[in-house]
Amino acid sequence: MNAPTHTPAAPPFVPANAARRKALTFVSIAVLIGLAWGGYEWFVNRNEETTDNAYVQGNVIQITPQIGGTVTAILADDTDFVKAGQPLVQLDPADAKVALEQAEANLGQAVRQVRTLYANNGSLTAQITLREADIAKAQTEIARASDDLNRRQSLVGNGAVSKEELNHAQTQLANAQNALASAQAGVTAARAQLTSNQAMTEGTRFDSHPSVMAAAAKVREAYLALHRAALPAPVDGYVAKRTVQLGQRVGAGAPLMSIIPLSQLWVDANFKEVQLRNIRIGQPVTLTADLYGRKVEYKGKVAGLGAGTGAAFALLPAQNATGNWIKVVQRVPVRVDLDPQQVAQNPLRVGLSMEAQVDVSDQGGKALADAPRAASSVQTQVFAALDDQADAEVRRVITANAGAVQAH
Repeated sequence: MNAPTHTPAAPPFVPANAARRKALTFVSIAVLIGLAWGGYEWFVNRNEETTDNAYVQGNVIQITPQIGGTVTAILADDTDFVKAGQPLVQLDPADAKVALEQAEANLGQAVRQVRTLYANNGSLTAQITLREADIAKAQTEIARASDDLNRRQSLVGNGAVSKEELNHAQTQLANAQNALASAQAGVTAARAQLTSNQAMTEGTRFDSHPSVMAAAAKVREAYLALHRAALPAPVDGYVAKRTVQLGQRVGAGAPLMSIIPLSQLWVDANFKEVQLRNIRIGQPVTLTADLYGRKVEYKGKVAGLGAGTGAAFALLPAQNATGNWIKVVQRVPVRVDLDPQQVAQNPLRVGLSMEAQVDVSDQGGKALADAPRAASSVQTQVFAALDDQADAEVRRVITANAGAVQAH
């Protein structure tokens, strides 16, 4: 028997008006979405430039010795927080102590030699006075001897004076003349010695005499070398990248560790070159860190734009004038200053990823800075005290060897 056949059911009838209404609905939704997107782009997005190619940057301060030596102590390690002036590494100071003692001895000797120069001025002046008195005495003797000779010469003719007595008077006159010449030569020599000695002391104070200053400079050098055996932290910060080891012989300038002040951070946001046309210095920036997510927003401002692209400053810059060439969109770093209070509340680390959104609606700023910085961005006073201590040590040595001589 043949199986019964079934005729497929016809599709439901859809009126033409309903189909058109459904198509119009889809079109309307698409138009509304397009309008919303266009409105967002026009009113919001066109006033913003965004990049996720942004990273936290900071000052990585290398700790390097100013003198060579053997490491005898390491007083801070990775992740430690240190205060400015706190010792980090200690070098063996034995050689520097010997050099300081020798320099202080040389300074003391120089001070005493200069004391002798100043004292000689008085003695040479007195010697000139004495020689001038000898001249006056010799002149008196010449006058007396001349009178005696003249009287005897007038009596020679009548035999009242013997020839021997006359010769004796002539000898006395000659001796008096020789004494005058000797006294005059002595005055000339004494004045020359005084002039020579005054050339070593005239126009200068005792403590600023060249001999004293040269020896004092050696004391300062030795004093600084001794106290530079202890390496202080120049700023407050955290220790990172410690490479120095106990007993290691290090040379001047060798990197031992780094200090990172996490209170002085900024963000380098690398924008595409097509995004830079509206970015200006001073524009507000909203930033988020991958570390905290969207729950923490940092407020910053554009501090400046880089003077070149990242590729221009790369270790191996691109050689676009050779071989095949493919255009690559370049990026320029834009420096963004952070709010220090926000950084203190939500600490960041150097190298963390950030997202930066710049509000470019205000175009009143400049694209490039046109004036030098008014003050130093970072500085330290840790080493200034050491200079003052070296000066105090020099004054102590000078005072100890100056005696009764005044330093002026």
